[in-house]
Amino acid sequence: MGAMFRSEEMVLCQLFIQPEAAYSSVSTLGEAGIVQFRDLNSRMNAFQRKFVSEVRRCDELERKIRYIEAEINKEGVHIQDNQTNPTAPNPREIIDLENHLERTESEILELSQNAINLKSNYLELTELKHVLEKTQAFFHESYSFPQHETGSQGNDSLTKALISEESQNQVGRGRLGFVAGVVPRERVPAFERMLWRISRGNVFLRQAELDQPLEDPATGNEIYKTVFVAFFQGEQLKSRVKKVCSGFHASFYPCPSAHQERTDMVQGVKTRLEDLNMVLNQTRDHRQRVLVSVAKELHAWSVMVRKMKAIYHTLNSFNMDVTKKCLIGECWVPVRHLTFVRITLAEGSKAVGSSIPSFLNVIESSELPPTFNSTNRFTQGFQNLIDSYGIASYRELNPSLYTIITFPFLFGIMFGDAGHGVILTLFGAFMVIWEEKLAKKKTNNEIWNIFFGGRYIILLMGLFSIYTGLIYNDIFSKSMQVFGSRWSVNYNMSTIMSNRDLILDPATKDYSQSPYPFGLDPES
Repeated sequence: MGAMFRSEEMVLCQLFIQPEAAYSSVSTLGEAGIVQFRDLNSRMNAFQRKFVSEVRRCDELERKIRYIEAEINKEGVHIQDNQTNPTAPNPREIIDLENHLERTESEILELSQNAINLKSNYLELTELKHVLEKTQAFFHESYSFPQHETGSQGNDSLTKALISEESQNQVGRGRLGFVAGVVPRERVPAFERMLWRISRGNVFLRQAELDQPLEDPATGNEIYKTVFVAFFQGEQLKSRVKKVCSGFHASFYPCPSAHQERTDMVQGVKTRLEDLNMVLNQTRDHRQRVLVSVAKELHAWSVMVRKMKAIYHTLNSFNMDVTKKCLIGECWVPVRHLTFVRITLAEGSKAVGSSIPSFLNVIESSELPPTFNSTNRFTQGFQNLIDSYGIASYRELNPSLYTIITFPFLFGIMFGDAGHGVILTLFGAFMVIWEEKLAKKKTNNEIWNIFFGGRYIILLMGLFSIYTGLIYNDIFSKSMQVFGSRWSVNYNMSTIMSNRDLILDPATKDYSQSPYPFGLDPES
């Protein structure tokens, strides 16, 4: 109880730990959370410290975990919190964890790259299919165009004649050439103008937009493209057209000039698309299974790596003695936990079979110790409330004990509604009764974390609100006629209007001469 009135009494201690026992000893002390280490290497930068290579290993493990987590989130897989708090792995387990993360990352990388390659092939085949189908439609228009059309339709006649059967025969003889492909839809106007300028109007371009958007293999975003066929004559113009197409990131695809060859190629492309789609589905299912299995362990991996990194950061604040055989550290320890720290150091040395046991010395210091207030699940919320305004100095009176009563009571006086107090009490009681299950369901929702952290405060605020609400006789802003009224008011409107200073006098017969049993009289 004394720790509630004032902060814990602290002493400065010097630790002498064997290097082989340092990791396990610091891990146990970190789990207890009762020691504050001092940095004895504050003048060194991070790269000059002893365990910098171990910290880098932890950084690399964190990078792999972040990559795996990003891939899991990309697929929409839920990362399960197994509701456990694993301890930091020992040095042997660290090697196993590194190998496991390395294999997992390599497998996911390989699956992701295979999926991208398959999607790229699928995109190319899809574009080829659209090119063949749209080109087929372009050439089909020439067959259905009447040969006798003239006059106002002269320009259209020239257009149709350019890709007529006779022109196709010229393609075969090398007199007229064409290239077919797809280009991003937003670049089509500039693409068309550039072809016109570099050819001086000697390139004929046909285009058709794709109805359905395609999928980018790398990002998964939708992309809109347009099929084009550019007709030209001469190898020099062909070279210019291809350079323009490359500059606008257009994709070329082979397109036979003969109708039957195009038809056969379309059928072959469709067959390949069906086979590739089946392979894509199998790859996607396998990747999903791998990510689901990894998601079950990702939370535990993340906790272990963070603890391991914190241990090495703490060990970097230690000094080596002159013989390089002992680590020396300094820390603040509560007086009543000195025995626990000594036992922890002894057990750490014994666990690794060290010939020289680790030990602790209390040293005198003129430095002001840190403030440590011991709390439990009930007082933690009130202590956080006090700490939000400021942390008391060492051994200064801790006001959190008094706040347990004063804060909810003052809230009840201000709130003063029994009905709403019941709702507040039920909400607080729900969080208190189910606190173990709710605590395991960790969330990043700040509003919920504030409510849950102050669950006992909310419960007491609700109880005091019910108490003051009954005194005020106020339930959902209405007065309750529980015991009736001790007043009998028989004034009519004319009496009230003629006597503006009329009051209820307890000395008259209007008062029953007995007090109201509890709280305020509803007629008062």
